[in-house]
Amino acid sequence: MSAADAGGQRDWGQLGRFCVTGGSVAVLYVLAYSGLLAAGLPQAGANAAGFGLAVAVQYVLQTRWTFRRPLAEPGQAARFACTIAAGFAVSALITGLLGPALGLAPWLAAAMAAVLLPVQNYVIFRLWVYAAPG
Repeated sequence: MSAADAGGQRDWGQLGRFCVTGGSVAVLYVLAYSGLLAAGLPQAGANAAGFGLAVAVQYVLQTRWTFRRPLAEPGQAARFACTIAAGFAVSALITGLLGPALGLAPWLAAAMAAVLLPVQNYVIFRLWVYAAPG
């Protein structure tokens, strides 16, 4: 097997790990949010706690498992946080501005965000957050 073939297989494996991590974190968020609501936490608190937990777990899994990088990299963690913030902003733009401007049902705007954000994150993670030095 050539080096290019091995690199291509590594990329497919990395993409697969990214997808598994993303799906797992999404399920974790839904379960945490729902459980906290059922426990009597107000919606905003349940959302913030569920989101925070999901982001923390996502950082650990994407860093160690998907991209195989060390956790204790302050610059990397900051880039990860910026990527998550950018995703939140894009989601808000799609669901709060673009969707209503186009007359889309809220569920369709949310579905658009749910499809776009993983693609956006994967590209930014590969090219910036977890890019090899140099």
